[in-house]
Amino acid sequence: MKKTVFPAFLVAVLAAMPLSGLLAYDGGAVSDGGSVSGVVKFKGAAPAPKKLEITKDKEVCAKSGKTDPSLIVSGGNLVNAVVTITDINKGKKMEPQKVKLDQNGCEYKPHVLAMAAGSSVDILNPDGILHNVHSYSKANSPFNMAQPKFKKTITVKVDKPEVINLKCDVHGWMNAWLFVAANPYFSVTDNSGGFKLTDVPAGTYNVEVWHETLGKASQKVTVKAKADTKVSFEMGK
Repeated sequence: MKKTVFPAFLVAVLAAMPLSGLLAYDGGAVSDGGSVSGVVKFKGAAPAPKKLEITKDKEVCAKSGKTDPSLIVSGGNLVNAVVTITDINKGKKMEPQKVKLDQNGCEYKPHVLAMAAGSSVDILNPDGILHNVHSYSKANSPFNMAQPKFKKTITVKVDKPEVINLKCDVHGWMNAWLFVAANPYFSVTDNSGGFKLTDVPAGTYNVEVWHETLGKASQKVTVKAKADTKVSFEMGK
């Protein structure tokens, strides 16, 4: 029997891709769907907020105090984690979105923005000063664009699933994440660490949490028709 041998670089690329990025997704109507909801807890003592040093354009950027958004804990729960189902290939319709990322006050808002693959992002500059939006993407084409004060909006499209880090080359403390999902089952934890995934077909799935500082955690979750399944995660350093 003849064996098929794949080039080493191709094996490495496939191994590095998230499972959800390898599955073709079939979207449509879901009848009797259930949901998955819960919280992502932080393990250990919550770190004290770290103040960011504002070094440029202080008349605009230093109007309000800023803290490092990379690890926010509220009431013992983790804010800005992304919860997804990684191994689902059929479910509710996936529709590309048009979402907004603001730079008001030299700060990306929201800090973590999740969307379906194929979505467009309007990057806003209401500050009246120069920003420069630099993406560190691999699956999608990277971009590095100056956004002067007269250019109020830059629109970019993200077609492929991946997690993209954004930075401003003018203001080094500015940092954000675009989580581009392979299916419509994603949720960013809110200010209480909560999340909810809706219209999930009955079945058993791998539910995964991603966080920019703490990495990933996952567990198998069984969803029943017309029922809400409660799930709790705990992540820490």
